[in-house]
Amino acid sequence: MGVKGLQSFMDRCCPEACVPVDLREMARQHVAKSQQGCTTSANTTRPTLVVDGMACLRHWYSCKDWVCGGQWREYMDVLKSWVEAFTLAGIRLVFFFDGVVGEQKRQEWVKRRRRVNGEISKIFRHMKAHGEQPGRELFCLPSGLATFTCFALRSLGQKVFCSVQEADYEVASYARLHGSMGILGQDSDFIIYDSAPYLSVAMLRINSLSTVLYDRQRLCQTIGLAVTQLPVLACLLGNDVVSEEQMQHIRNGAMATYRIHNPAPHSGAPQGQMVLAVSHLVNSLWGRVEEEPGLIPQSLNLSDPHRELLKRGICSYLLPGQEALHGGDISALPSAPAFEKHVSPEILKACREKHVAAEGFMVYSVVWEGVTECSNTLEDADDAELLPQALVYKPCRQLIYGLLLLHGHDGSTVDLPAVREWFVYPGNPLKEPDLVHPVPVSLPCDQPSLNLLWFGTDPEVSALRLTSFLSVFDCQEYFELYGAVEDCLLAALCLVTYIVLQVQTLSQEDLDAYLSQAVCLRLKSTLELQQIKLPFLSSRAVQLASLYVRGLSHLLGANCASGCPLPSAALMPWHSFDGRLFHSKYLLSHSGTEKTVLLDSDSSCLSLFLFLREKVTETCRKRGRVLQSRPSDPGQSPKTTPGPRYKDGYTGRPPGGGESWRERGETAGGHGGGWRESGEAWGDRSEYESRERLWERGGYGAGGMRGGRRFPPQPHSYSNFDDGRAQNMSHRSKQSRRGLYQSRGRFRLAPRWSQPPAPGT
Repeated sequence: MGVKGLQSFMDRCCPEACVPVDLREMARQHVAKSQQGCTTSANTTRPTLVVDGMACLRHWYSCKDWVCGGQWREYMDVLKSWVEAFTLAGIRLVFFFDGVVGEQKRQEWVKRRRRVNGEISKIFRHMKAHGEQPGRELFCLPSGLATFTCFALRSLGQKVFCSVQEADYEVASYARLHGSMGILGQDSDFIIYDSAPYLSVAMLRINSLSTVLYDRQRLCQTIGLAVTQLPVLACLLGNDVVSEEQMQHIRNGAMATYRIHNPAPHSGAPQGQMVLAVSHLVNSLWGRVEEEPGLIPQSLNLSDPHRELLKRGICSYLLPGQEALHGGDISALPSAPAFEKHVSPEILKACREKHVAAEGFMVYSVVWEGVTECSNTLEDADDAELLPQALVYKPCRQLIYGLLLLHGHDGSTVDLPAVREWFVYPGNPLKEPDLVHPVPVSLPCDQPSLNLLWFGTDPEVSALRLTSFLSVFDCQEYFELYGAVEDCLLAALCLVTYIVLQVQTLSQEDLDAYLSQAVCLRLKSTLELQQIKLPFLSSRAVQLASLYVRGLSHLLGANCASGCPLPSAALMPWHSFDGRLFHSKYLLSHSGTEKTVLLDSDSSCLSLFLFLREKVTETCRKRGRVLQSRPSDPGQSPKTTPGPRYKDGYTGRPPGGGESWRERGETAGGHGGGWRESGEAWGDRSEYESRERLWERGGYGAGGMRGGRRFPPQPHSYSNFDDGRAQNMSHRSKQSRRGLYQSRGRFRLAPRWSQPPAPGT
């Protein structure tokens, strides 16, 4: 959010503080300045730009399509080009991302989430009315973009940090401590911090590496304040700590006084007058106080709570080394871990280190903070059939919490830990967090300790890690596929199986769409993906795409909790998902297209697809879930249920009709009744058999990139809590790498899935 109205004031009313700069020239000047007084080149400081990653996401995601779930391959290419532009200019980049949401900012976070919910509703109304993506004015970032961008940048060799405090504070602290050449972001808080120069990412021209520098000294000259008084100005105008409403009466008084002495309105927007009026107030009050801005004059009409809040807000801008000057101290580490008694000190240390280095996901927020959150997802609030992703993956999260917190627990409900969940979904008013209790993972042995999973080096521990991971998604049977299929396909198989088990209304056509796009994606180039033609958009396919991508983040969390049996790279969306490709497969599948066409007329892809589909079908059948064919008209709006949606008690819709998940008032999950007790048919397929195969003639194109499929990766050494693979899986895992043969230069799975070849053949 930054400081209310300050950014627009600088842009519109204070042009002298907006200085065009060439980043290459800034870098040269930075190096020259650092060389002053140095006798050797070894002491030269390489110019470093500290990047506020969250502020850059909208600028990085420049892909044409955004509602379909994300064009992840294309996005990776954008990031790579962006990083290379700075690297060629000799500028080092250090990225920071929000790692926590401070409780003092929770209400502001909730307010934003509610606002975005309204925008998402407009997006779905537009798609259902016009069958196309709305304009950029309703642009919404693809789900999980911030999470996966951290891993993407690390894969490009960049230094990435996730914050354990307010991210803006950590950015400013790092830049000041390391003498960085600047901070690249789009948050007016950076002009309040007395740190490195604040550079605009919104004004950045990547080809010329030029942008605008917001000069705090020139701003202070214009508004008549000292740099040390800027935190007071920020708090009275309103920021993330002190809300705009809480200081409204102070600003009203300042504006009235200002207009008496300055009858001629200042050029620019009314907010420009407000900034000047509050600046005059700050100068008149704090200019007479010789101690420090942290002292609040008694003449300021504030209640004791608001006085303390204002002081806390002022101190929030004081960086390490500045607190002593102002009597504040906010550089201390976070308070004691929420579940300190449930894990060892070694686990706590590893959690924090992996989180800060952007190498983990979910585990730190659970163990240290006792809270997890998930922002908005592209979900149709009027769709009565599809479960919200937060509820689909709740059983999965409970098992992840169980891996992290339940070792040594006696199984009683006394003193059972509860994780506070702030998940945005239709029907959740976000007035308070959901309290979610962990559930023990079902394993053939006693639940292992976290220390064993994360730090164990014995060969059998590697198998235990993989078993724990698969158990979170109720896919223990897939252990034998480890090493026989690519890691990204194994991960996709687990996720799709879990979705089918949890979402009652998922049909055979939906499963085919998920699996066919995962199989075909590996053989397509970025250009081919961009050239996919979509005759129209289906709002249901959009929600299914978001559901899948949110599931990938749960794969990450389960992988981290299990000790990383799979490399994190295998769980990234650019290896298993593309929004346009999935949407095309969804439309093809629901139109009754032949499987050969669905798989791009590629025999290898078709064989692999049929094998994976049989695995999912067999696994689900064992659990009482029988998929039925239910082709739907992709252009038809989903069924809706009028009235309010309730936060508690969701379940899936019975396959053959009946009440929707809102009307039944039950909880999602694969433990017990629900869809397992329902065997109705999903619908009559005959009416669709004569449908014209529009998509078989162009648009989706058979073929594509041929060859180049890599051999399934072999296990390599596994370091403590690393993204590596187990060095020695069990004998069973080694035996499972069978049934592979080479045909026409491509590795393919043997067609006799049900009966593996005899040993030695």
